[in-house]
Parts: sequence; structure tokens; C-alpha cells
Amino acid sequence: MKKYFIGILAVVLVISTIFVAVSTPSAAMAKETKILEFESMVGVPAGMTGIKAPIRGINGGGLPWMVGSASGELTASGHLELEIQGLVFAAGPNIGKNTVTTFRAVVSCLDGNGVAQKVTTDAFPATIGEASAGGGNAEFETDLSLPQPCIAPLIFVTSPGGAWFATIGN
Repeated sequence: MKKYFIGILAVVLVISTIFVAVSTPSAAMAKETKILEFESMVGVPAGMTGIKAPIRGINGGGLPWMVGSASGELTASGHLELEIQGLVFAAGPNIGKNTVTTFRAVVSCLDGNGVAQKVTTDAFPATIGEASAGGGNAEFETDLSLPQPCIAPLIFVTSPGGAWFATIGN
């Protein structure tokens, strides 16, 4: 009977050890701190096109833009994920269409002195055509070197030349 009890105890200890090891997250599995997560973006309105009203030194696109939907996140280490659908002209001869084959993203942070610092991504592909046919769609993921600290981050989707088409907001 004593051997039977010791055997059961050994099995319980092994199972307990496995349970604790499996249920304790490792440092590598820990989720990274998000400094910004968003579920919407707004296209550049007519009153902010061109040089009329730059945001943190970034001019608006030359014509108004509109966004069907957008979401993304930025982590403290600079990992940026962005998904946007239906980023198209809101006015002009190509209303409802995207004619730009690549977008860029710009992350703007205020540094410890309150000065806006911009980090720009490489160009990433965007679909062209009518929004109703999938035009203006893009997905992008990259790692950036953000200023430290990165205060009040803003994310912009821009033209290849750097004029913003959309930014976080609604």
C-alpha cells in the first residue's frame, strides 16, 4: 500500500510540474506593450489639402481623400502593423478611385523636448482602381527605430513623396 501511495504521489508531482511549466508564460511569449492601437483613420479633408494646414510638418495630399476602413497598432519597440481598405480620392476626376501604386507610413512622435520627430517606412504596395473593386487597399508590417521617448504618436499613410492621405482619427 505504501509503494502504491508513493507511486501516485510521484505521478501527481510530475503532472503538477508539467502544468506549472506549461501555464507559466516565458519572457519570449509575453505580449509586447502597445503604445498605439486604432480602428479608424480619416482621409485628408479639403481644408487640409496641400500646404493649408500641415500636421506636425506633414502636408496633406493635393486633393481630398477618404478611407473605407483602417486599423493598426504600434508597439514600444517600433513594430508597426497597418491595414487599410478603400483609401481613395474624395474629389477630383478620380473620385472613388486610387491611382497611387505605393503608399508609405510615417510615424510622428514628440521627443523629450517636445519636438516632432518623423520616421518614414519604405514604400509598400497599394491596389489601384475603384474602392468598390478593392482599390486603395494595403496591408503593411515593419519594424521602426522610434525616438525614445515616443510621446503622442501619430500614424499617417502618405504618398511616396510624403504628403498625407490618411491619419488616425474618424
